[in-house]
Amino acid sequence: MSNEQEQQAVFSIEKIYVKDLSLEIPHAPQVFLVRETPQVEVQLRHQGGIMEEGVYEVVLTVTVTAKLPEDKTLFLVEAAQAGIFQIRNIPQEDLEPILGITGPNILFPYVREVISDMVSRAGFPPVLLNPVNFDVLYQQRLAEQGAGAAITH
Repeated sequence: MSNEQEQQAVFSIEKIYVKDLSLEIPHAPQVFLVRETPQVEVQLRHQGGIMEEGVYEVVLTVTVTAKLPEDKTLFLVEAAQAGIFQIRNIPQEDLEPILGITGPNILFPYVREVISDMVSRAGFPPVLLNPVNFDVLYQQRLAEQGAGAAITH
């Protein structure tokens, strides 16, 4: 293999899978008689890390909680969608945006489907997650880290 081929940037999806999945319906079966519209709260978090040289895992975790006004939980579903990515010959400064933006962008449609399916299987109307701009979230996190670093110095 020539030196040029060895230095070519590589990004490939090796595997996409559900790493963790949980569903809680703490007040079943009574909640199925409720006619009120619940408040739905969505939380997102992600992490990325190296598995071995040139191979990284990104995990996008989504937690959806539906509560009634009197703070009674109808359901809570949490899904951790993961992906294994081969990333080689990419400058170090580009690696974090790939793990923080590109990875979650690839995983989001999968976790969205898993959440919707789980909520439907639990007997509730499906929850369709709105699209997420991971680029904006990444930039906000950088700004927060920058502000925190400025304060601690």
